[in-house]
Amino acid sequence: MVLALDAMGGDFAPVEVVMGAAAVAGPELAITLTGRGEEIERVLADAEPAARRHISIVEAPETIGFDEEPARAVRAKENSSLVAACREVAEGRADGAVSAGNTGAMLAAAMIKLRRIKGLKRPGLCAVLPTPGRPTVFIDVGANAEVRPVHLLEFANMASIFAGEVLEVKNPTVGLVSIGEESVKGNELVLEAHRLMAASPQLNFYGNVEGRDIVRNVVDVVVTDGFTGNVCLKLMESTSSLIVEEVKKAARRSLLAKIGGALLKRELNDFRKSIDTEEFGGAYLLGVRGLVVVCHGNSSRKAIASALGYAARASRQNLTGKLQERIAGLAAQPAKAGDR
Repeated sequence: MVLALDAMGGDFAPVEVVMGAAAVAGPELAITLTGRGEEIERVLADAEPAARRHISIVEAPETIGFDEEPARAVRAKENSSLVAACREVAEGRADGAVSAGNTGAMLAAAMIKLRRIKGLKRPGLCAVLPTPGRPTVFIDVGANAEVRPVHLLEFANMASIFAGEVLEVKNPTVGLVSIGEESVKGNELVLEAHRLMAASPQLNFYGNVEGRDIVRNVVDVVVTDGFTGNVCLKLMESTSSLIVEEVKKAARRSLLAKIGGALLKRELNDFRKSIDTEEFGGAYLLGVRGLVVVCHGNSSRKAIASALGYAARASRQNLTGKLQERIAGLAAQPAKAGDR
């Protein structure tokens, strides 16, 4: 298996990105690094020789900055490291593409180079929330600010496949974000999406969930539009990091606090790991004809390694093929008024 990794994407590229690749590269997972070869080679000099044997480089001298307009930059910079990673997948040399670069540019490159699954109306960006107990799949977290009810139905089906195949959740339950649990709560978008999901035989639809339910393992899959999802995701991530920081500060405020912190060290470490956003590494663009993973711009080598590991699992499970099967089934169903 081969994964293409944008070596120049991210706040700490290429060092953290390349060393993240070196942490997982091996006989069962080869990594193609796209970017400026000389810079990549300098970083690889510190990597283990055993890992280096399973890493190759594709020269891509250009980069796309976080402040550039995504679609324009993708079209203008064919030789950028981000576009090159997607091209490796499109041309069959890699099984998936991973980048911590400009999110919008990665989405645009995926759409241009890989295109949508046949019959799909909108791809969705799917994140795995490291919630205590078990992870929660959350879609859409930023690909589509405005959606129609049928798009939410597609997101629900794709995220269900993801939860089942990548996270090994049996018959995952699906919840739709609304302002109340009752089926009559919500705006027109939510009301119609609720009807479509409840009528879908492929889904194990739970019903509406409120914002407080997202991190409480009420359902396995949470569905919303990309605007709401992106706001929720960033709020949850910042809250998690704030809690960890404040706990650390509290444990150092006095001698008694230090003793208590020492006694709770194992439990606190377990808690920190349970809400660690780097545990899964990135978000998946579900609905294009290839595996695409988008990491945070501030990803560390641990986050990059995690993203590559889960991407490899998704590829082994033929995630894209199974998404295509599900979407073909949805497309074959008779259209209803709310589906248009």
